[in-house]
Amino acid sequence: MASTDAPPLDANRYRQDFPILSSVLHGDQPLVYLDNAATTQRPRCVIEKIVEVYERQYANVHRGIHWLSDQSTDLFEEAREKTRRFINAPLREEVIFTTGATGAINLVARSWGDANLQAGDEILVTEMEHHSNLVPWHQLAERSGCRVKFIPITDEGRLDLEQLPALLTEKTKLVAFTAVSNVLGTINPVVEIVEQAHQAGALALVDAAQSAPHGRNDVQAWNADFVAFSGHKMLAPSGVGILYGRASLLDAMPPFLGGGSMIHRVTMDGFEPAELPAKFEAGTPPIVSAIGLGAAIDYLEDIGVDNIHHYAQMLTQQAHDVLEEVGGVRFFGPPPAEKAGIVSFTLEGIHAHDVAQILDQYGVAIRAGHHCAMPLHKRLGVAASNRASFYFYNTPEEIDALADGLRAAKRVFRR
Repeated sequence: MASTDAPPLDANRYRQDFPILSSVLHGDQPLVYLDNAATTQRPRCVIEKIVEVYERQYANVHRGIHWLSDQSTDLFEEAREKTRRFINAPLREEVIFTTGATGAINLVARSWGDANLQAGDEILVTEMEHHSNLVPWHQLAERSGCRVKFIPITDEGRLDLEQLPALLTEKTKLVAFTAVSNVLGTINPVVEIVEQAHQAGALALVDAAQSAPHGRNDVQAWNADFVAFSGHKMLAPSGVGILYGRASLLDAMPPFLGGGSMIHRVTMDGFEPAELPAKFEAGTPPIVSAIGLGAAIDYLEDIGVDNIHHYAQMLTQQAHDVLEEVGGVRFFGPPPAEKAGIVSFTLEGIHAHDVAQILDQYGVAIRAGHHCAMPLHKRLGVAASNRASFYFYNTPEEIDALADGLRAAKRVFRR
């Protein structure tokens, strides 16, 4: 992740770009949106770009021999190039548009996994993974007979990397792990894990869904084989995500979905797949969502991802400090300096769902539940937790509002 010595960021300068943030709930409660790890809001420039494309430039891409199709295709491929630069991929052909991080990981599991894994092979994941980076590998294990193993976490919410050398064996074919935990906020040492995976002869897949919105995700610096992330967690529309893969790996992988666009030639006897990236983009792709992702990347780069990371860590530290004063708060994960804008906690004596419901009455939106990480919550010894997650448009005053809502919850349950 980026260093924390970037200049301060003025959240109020950017809040006016987000129409939804001026919402008033329940008659008189200003919206305090602290659920950014689930999905971020969209700035006006992204919304306007979506409207502009639908009103003036929309047609199917790579198909029509007419002006509108040319316009739409140019914008779509321009978004691919912006994404390539954003993650520093060597080749634009290595950037595959998917439905999201979940779709990207499933693509790898179905295409690369089905073609390369067999009984006796092992996939190494971690105890802090989102279900989207667990279930596809369990499904692959059911199909192939391979085995899923886990890197444990420490009580402080870090990966226990002292166990990694012993877990990596000649049977390990893939290490799939999150760059940032969606529950704990833990920033994992991507380069170190990838290097150890490669030394053991395994490939490495990085789930960057939580890291892409908050800092530099340089796939070449990481030396990762696959990287997956979603647009909707970084200001873009829902329904679009990215799979980065090394060209040599993608070339060798069979296509996952069949249909239009992913073919070069079809006969009565079979088909010949198209070249990258079309090979993995069957059917009509998420055209407008991808163009919206390009607009979101422009916006984020104008702010500066270093600034975003630094500011989110400042809010994370403030949240720890302020919520400590509330009393009865149990935090999960490492210290704020090792987190990326996520604070998960429980409030003593009150179920996480009740906490979230009371906060909603005060206009404060947070997440409650297992956050699509049931194995991690079992490891933490709780069925559910609350999660407040911050972005560059959140303010210190909103964290104070969160604390006030928690005090109100305590008063309700004290009665």
